[in-house]
Amino acid sequence: MKQPKGFTLIELLVVVAVIGILAAVALPAYSNYTIRGKIPDATSNLATKRVAMEQFFQDNRTYVGSNVAAGQPCNTDTDDSKYYTFSCTGAGTPSASTYIITATGTGTMTGFTYTIDQNNNKTSTIVAPASSNWIAPLTNCWITKPGGVC
Repeated sequence: MKQPKGFTLIELLVVVAVIGILAAVALPAYSNYTIRGKIPDATSNLATKRVAMEQFFQDNRTYVGSNVAAGQPCNTDTDDSKYYTFSCTGAGTPSASTYIITATGTGTMTGFTYTIDQNNNKTSTIVAPASSNWIAPLTNCWITKPGGVC
């Protein structure tokens, strides 16, 4: 008797099940990986802007005026990053001796907020619509991994 060619329905269902299991594991891991790749865009720009603010302070002995012209470190900036908008926040910021620079996530990074101040205090807040495994309340560090890990 001649052996039939092809695959049985059971064999095809097993292959589909294996592919489904692999996809269920791989997609969340890939999503976390892409988010982790976008976070340094905020943290590195914040660090750069902090250095610029300190240089401004060294030149002027005040932080006031660091946001008056385009290109100044405390000016609202939507050009340095495609995932974050940078701005100075807080009452009277920048004042003569204080500032807070904020990176607010846009697009796929909506819900992610990172800050830095004149004392190099770093904070993170991650809220919805960010993925639930990233959500964390205000922390005293820059969260760079799921679960609120700094």
